[in-house]
Amino acid sequence: MMAWRISLRLLRRDWRSGELYLLSAALILTVAAITAVGFFTDRVEATMERQGSELIAADLAIESSSPLPASFQDEAETRGLARARLLEFRSMAVADRAPQLVQIKAVDPAYPLRGQLRLRDGFDSPERAVLGGPPTGEIWVESRLLRLLGIDIGAMLSLGESRLRIGAILSHEPDEGGSLFNLAPRVLMNHADLDATGLIGPASRATYKLLLAGDAVTVDGFKGWVEPRRSPNTSLNDASDARPEFASAVDRASRFLRLATLVTLLVAGSAIALASHRLVERQTDAVAVMRCLGAPRHLLIRIFVLRLVLFGLIASLLGCLVGWLGQLGLAAALSDWFPADLPSASLAPVVVGVATGMIALLGFALPPLVQLARVPPLRALRRDLGTPRASAALTLAAAGLALSLLIVWQANDFALAWKLLVGVLGALASLILVVLALVRLAGGLAGRARGIWRLGLAALARRPSGAVLQIAGFGIGILALLLLAVVRVDLLRTWQDSLPAGAPNTFLINIQPQEVVPLKQFLGESGIETAELYPMIRGRLVRINANEVKPSDYENPRAEQLATREFNLSYGDKSQPDNRIVAGAWWTDAAAPPQFSVEEGIAETLGIKLGDELAFWVSGHEVSGPVTSLREVQWDSFNVNFFVTASPALLGGEAATFITSFYLPTDREAVIPELARRFPSVTPLDVDAILKQVRQVVDRGVLAVEYVFLFTLAAGLLVMYAGIQASLEDRRIEHGILRTLGAGRRALLGSLAVEFTAAGLLAGLLASVFAEATGWLLAEQLFGLEFSFNPTLWVIGVFGSGLAIGLAGTLATYPLLIRPPLQTLRRAG
Repeated sequence: MMAWRISLRLLRRDWRSGELYLLSAALILTVAAITAVGFFTDRVEATMERQGSELIAADLAIESSSPLPASFQDEAETRGLARARLLEFRSMAVADRAPQLVQIKAVDPAYPLRGQLRLRDGFDSPERAVLGGPPTGEIWVESRLLRLLGIDIGAMLSLGESRLRIGAILSHEPDEGGSLFNLAPRVLMNHADLDATGLIGPASRATYKLLLAGDAVTVDGFKGWVEPRRSPNTSLNDASDARPEFASAVDRASRFLRLATLVTLLVAGSAIALASHRLVERQTDAVAVMRCLGAPRHLLIRIFVLRLVLFGLIASLLGCLVGWLGQLGLAAALSDWFPADLPSASLAPVVVGVATGMIALLGFALPPLVQLARVPPLRALRRDLGTPRASAALTLAAAGLALSLLIVWQANDFALAWKLLVGVLGALASLILVVLALVRLAGGLAGRARGIWRLGLAALARRPSGAVLQIAGFGIGILALLLLAVVRVDLLRTWQDSLPAGAPNTFLINIQPQEVVPLKQFLGESGIETAELYPMIRGRLVRINANEVKPSDYENPRAEQLATREFNLSYGDKSQPDNRIVAGAWWTDAAAPPQFSVEEGIAETLGIKLGDELAFWVSGHEVSGPVTSLREVQWDSFNVNFFVTASPALLGGEAATFITSFYLPTDREAVIPELARRFPSVTPLDVDAILKQVRQVVDRGVLAVEYVFLFTLAAGLLVMYAGIQASLEDRRIEHGILRTLGAGRRALLGSLAVEFTAAGLLAGLLASVFAEATGWLLAEQLFGLEFSFNPTLWVIGVFGSGLAIGLAGTLATYPLLIRPPLQTLRRAG
């Protein structure tokens, strides 16, 4: 009880004296970064858990790329389950000759079986819930479509060969959560109006769904009945695994954001360590007095630990509050990705935040504080004894253990955590060595400099450990911002500039076989040079040799995703012009035996080799053949290309649609509305518009990461301030001596400006070098792009950092120059 009372008393005293402000700021910042992401992802996951069946608008959804057997509906009716049909596909909608790609969902009146549809009668009208889908002759559309086409409710919209009236704005669908990155505005129509549009043919690219609802026992019984009867391209989704692609995307995004917060932890940990050393120096005299009064070492250690724990709990809770406020900004940055009515977060992120704060505090701050127990009683009389120094090995071990625990925890994947940890430790070691070399260089220049330049550079080299922490911490923050704000833009611009002039910018998909000849004729009459039209068939990879393809057999996330999706297959007697055979040989003529050619990248991902037997489920049956060649594909040419191509003997008899791409000049854009009128089932895809929408999605994600890295930047500022505060006592004595020896305030102020500007320039130089190296690595090695030097990056990184840190550091230490030197020397004695 004595230890508790003393700990509380000392904690109150330290807080009132301002001793803990810096340490609390570093800890609050760390916890805020962790919990801001934690609160946000918790709200998204709570949405998925709360909605449950609403995410699929039913208790069970059967999904396929081909029409579902009528026996499924008959069996569901026999079992007394509620049923609703649903068909999703993309097509062109036309209003007043203005075309727009839309995502169409044709539903029965019973849709949705779970959840509610919500509509608005105008842009500013309140929402209202409805019990079923739109009536015949009417459609409900997303507000984005009205803005894109410049129309309003009541206008007529052409879908294929039908004209339907827009009856309301579609504000919420219970199963819209699956369209995480839906690039096309949504349109909801009655299933009874579908045939009249003429948009769906035998091989059209569409998703067929049968929604079912009922009591759990009946649903489970039906699921057991349909499982052995479903084809390989048919999937079953229930409330427990609703929208797996959505859940997977959320998991990847949240994991990446959580790992991004570790950068903040890494930088803020330096601030915690510096602030702890500063606190130790300020506490030394008080501890010496306690030792003189008979306090044993074990009591002092208990007091320090209890005080640290109490302080950590309070600061961590404050950090959780800041994190809760911070997640509001993150939710706003990603508002287009997730529903606007996210539920409140649980208390789980608070537990995570407090635990993170305590691990960080104990790992980075406990070793220097425990050393206070070794302060001798004689220190009360002899200040020259100084403060006992903590073991460097113990300090590094504790910090490394804390960092390792937090990386493993946040990564939620031991293999990934191990790689990250090795990478982080290697990067830190390299960073420290580079900074030490730069500091030594500054010390060497100090010997040749004169006046304030010599004083400033010598001060930087005189405290190498503090300089390393300051420069490395702030350099990491600047590096993160340079990568996101400059390098990312450079890579995107380089990629865009690498596209050849006249590259295809328009794709036509869903071309029916009977439309191939008239479509070619139409495009020729319109003055458009078309590439060849290629057949396209949907098929799911079900077997490689004798091994069934199962997503669970792959550790690579991309391979796992490929194992669950349907491929776009094609066939032909010759390879595409921009493909290059890298292994094996292409078949010589149309009469060649059944065989496959596979793109080399996907072959490597799925472990496919020359000679392997591949089996695909196509149009209700299995087709198979050997792999006789591997191809290198130039995907950035924007020509039509496929992962897997077959000989005509293998797929030539299957029902197929056709696809082509061509360059559409700006002055020929009027061709698209006429094409949509004459060929209503053909879907044009504007590459430029799609890339713009993709870029908007990516920019949202980058904005979220940049938002998280603002915590890192703040942590970098804290490191700088903590470094200044940690050396404040030494600076006070130095300045007092220099003032006594005749140095003026202006000279000392100039030396401070030189010291901190030099530190900022070194940090900016370090960040710029690493950012440029990262950009080169990504461009040359990963994307195969020509890397170009960007002088703007160096201007922002080096000179911007030098100006910011120089100004901030000079202002922070200016009060030292106001104090009379005699007062400073008396205090030091």
